Amino acid sequence: MAEVLEQEVRDGVLYLWINRPEVMNAINPDVLKTLHEKLDAARNDAEVRTVVLSGRGRAFCAGQELNPALLGGGVKVREMVLTMYNPVIEAMKNLQKPIIASVNGAAVGAGLSLALAADLRIASVEASFSMAFGKIGLAPDSGASYYLPRLVGLSKAMEWALFGTMVDANTALASGLVNDVVAADKLAEETHRIAAALAKGPTVALGLTKRALYEGVSGALADALEREALYQQLASETHDFREGVGAFQQKRAPKFLGK
Repeated sequence: MAEVLEQEVRDGVLYLWINRPEVMNAINPDVLKTLHEKLDAARNDAEVRTVVLSGRGRAFCAGQELNPALLGGGVKVREMVLTMYNPVIEAMKNLQKPIIASVNGAAVGAGLSLALAADLRIASVEASFSMAFGKIGLAPDSGASYYLPRLVGLSKAMEWALFGTMVDANTALASGLVNDVVAADKLAEETHRIAAALAKGPTVALGLTKRALYEGVSGALADALEREALYQQLASETHDFREGVGAFQQKRAPKFLGK
């Protein structure tokens, strides 16, 4: 039986592909459980310095797999969201390593939520995005209501959420939803270029930067200033800080080790 989540580590980058192309990579409990396990393992794996999440086939992720149990009351949706989806989204935010969503096709519903929870999003020109929750009578989940307004603004997020608008890649780029759009046949190459560059960076400092930005986006300035002072201190105690300063003084490229 094929794995629901395939992985590969290359050049310091952990690639994770949702591998259910026959259902457009729809999410089921096995996908969530395995993804959470992989993210948890990546936290303490020194070989992994960047993570890329993508999908096999023509879709990134079509969201929750719909089945009769959802309609018949066999699934308590609140419990499912709290115990299965939320831990994955929290693990993505808390992982002190950059995460890139390489969006190869449709990212819909909770599939869009996964893309939003990544730190960067690179999209194929063939990618598309939709909140879609309202199309089946549901409200957003998996952090979509947190991330989307912060990326595209409240007004646009409200429009897309209320109407379930299908947004193409270029509109997503213009709105700030994604960081870059590339030709479909160049997506893997461009994703690896960016991911490998991050993997060569000062991993501890990048993790602290990620943490500072997420904590600062909705906090007070005084708190951000205090937090920056602390994170600067933590970063200054790393090998990579000493290497970065030494390389600057010697007018050479730094060789960061991620520690």
